[in-house]
Amino acid sequence: MRFYYRAYVACIAIYLAGSSLLLCAQPAPDYVWYRNAVVYALDVDTFKDSNADGIGDFQGLIQQLDYLHGLGITVLWLSPFQPTPDRDDGYDITDYYGVDPRLGTPGDFAEFMFQARQRGMRVIMDLVINHTSDEHPWFRSARQGKHSPYRQWYVWRDNRPADAGKGMVFPGVQKETWTFDSVSTTYYFHRFYDFQPDLNYSNPQVEAESKRIIGYWLNQGFSGFRLDAVPFIIEEDGKNVDRPEHRFDQLVAIRRHIQLHGQEAILLGEANVAPEESNDYFGKDGVGMQMMFNFFVNQHFFYTLATGELQPLVRALEQTRDIPEGAQWANFLRNHDEIDLGRLTTRQREKIYAAMGPDKNMQLYDRGIRRRLAPMLGNNPQRLAMAYSLLFALPGTPVLRYGDEIGMGDDLRLKERLSVRTPMQWTDAPYAGFSTTAPFRPVIDAGEYDYRKINVASQRTDPASLLTLTTKLIRLRKEHPAIGLGKWIISDHKAGDLLITQFTDERETILTVHNFAPNRASAELACPGQVLTDLFSGEDIPVKNGKVQLTVKEYGYHWFQVR
Repeated sequence: MRFYYRAYVACIAIYLAGSSLLLCAQPAPDYVWYRNAVVYALDVDTFKDSNADGIGDFQGLIQQLDYLHGLGITVLWLSPFQPTPDRDDGYDITDYYGVDPRLGTPGDFAEFMFQARQRGMRVIMDLVINHTSDEHPWFRSARQGKHSPYRQWYVWRDNRPADAGKGMVFPGVQKETWTFDSVSTTYYFHRFYDFQPDLNYSNPQVEAESKRIIGYWLNQGFSGFRLDAVPFIIEEDGKNVDRPEHRFDQLVAIRRHIQLHGQEAILLGEANVAPEESNDYFGKDGVGMQMMFNFFVNQHFFYTLATGELQPLVRALEQTRDIPEGAQWANFLRNHDEIDLGRLTTRQREKIYAAMGPDKNMQLYDRGIRRRLAPMLGNNPQRLAMAYSLLFALPGTPVLRYGDEIGMGDDLRLKERLSVRTPMQWTDAPYAGFSTTAPFRPVIDAGEYDYRKINVASQRTDPASLLTLTTKLIRLRKEHPAIGLGKWIISDHKAGDLLITQFTDERETILTVHNFAPNRASAELACPGQVLTDLFSGEDIPVKNGKVQLTVKEYGYHWFQVR
């Protein structure tokens, strides 16, 4: 039998020979904390500026920790904050062991970590170890020639490979995966932009360095890592870019190394793979990554939101059901990138484009949409509320992107993915309360998503706001951990517009109902209890002869406790 528990420090004063000896039992590790967490993803530079230079920083983030704590967040996920030329919004790193001076000092970072712990929040960070910036000292040395000690830290060819035009992560923007280096007069490999050369994980020195990086940041207090671009880290770089071989033993080695430093620390993987491949990443017997983003369900979620066709989402949930004991999916609506629709058919993708991103400027990389959630759903309050209710009622751990709790919009004037990375909108004061001076990236100051209309301050006092709803959903999710920890089934019924899911653990049974249609929908379903209590309204609905009749308004939703 598996027990999930949290033990608290207990101190006993024992008096021996006239003196006291204080014995303290340390907390037992909470190994599965991630299974009932609420994750909030943010960029330090776009969250809050404390020193009026137009760039968010760690001191600004500290100022807003009480807001995040009040919202109910239990885990903060930080985008890259290390030194960078910032050509790819921080994902081009020049020093893995530093803090970008624009964001503050190492002391500011340490104070942030302390203040987060004081509020009971864990922190995880982006671990970007697939590639470096081309300005990193390792690459600068490697360019000098074959005798450089860092030459084999990257992947080189004397001649341009025949498949240099294949395997790009950013098609339509990126032209090739091999770029000629004028200094060494050879070609280097890069899955991402040409200023982000891939590290060579066939080199044991690179693997050893990645472990040092992991150990360093774990010792700074992190509870884990969002591992960036996982499939590309474990492939044999430069070979078979269309169908590369993957070394899953590397994930096992990283997991074991992390556990040596901190048994509670986790790996949250970014791996947009087919369902049948997912257990290779979780690892046999659960010895790989503890968590992965469920891109497959996310893409079908958007298809159902766009079309009202429920069965593709139901199938996606069932296809991703079987994962190792202790593993967990991370569910999200929007993240810091485009919505990747690459796992859908061309026909399905075109339907989503037509409904949510019809203009070419809204689409990106021949596979996705570069918009925030609110604009994609037409800023319809009912659809937004239903979508967020389902996010928190999916089997797995919910991940919320900063600003989505208030329905922020996007700025399509910005290039590529920067459109969804605009400064946080705190108030209706100039520059959205993000800064007292013009930000390094413009705030949204026109249209229906203007910061004077959409901001935290105004929504905090509005009982009907998206922020108020999000806060309530987070509270309900934390109060009913069966959704994150329990067994689940999708109820079989005849109403094709209703997604009805039942979650059960040793304490309770929760029933959630979501209507994807713009009209009322009804269903009769079998129910194991005698009464359904609506967790939003407190209303009781009687169950008669083991069955209950439910009617749900257009884009409506309910969470019931089965009594």
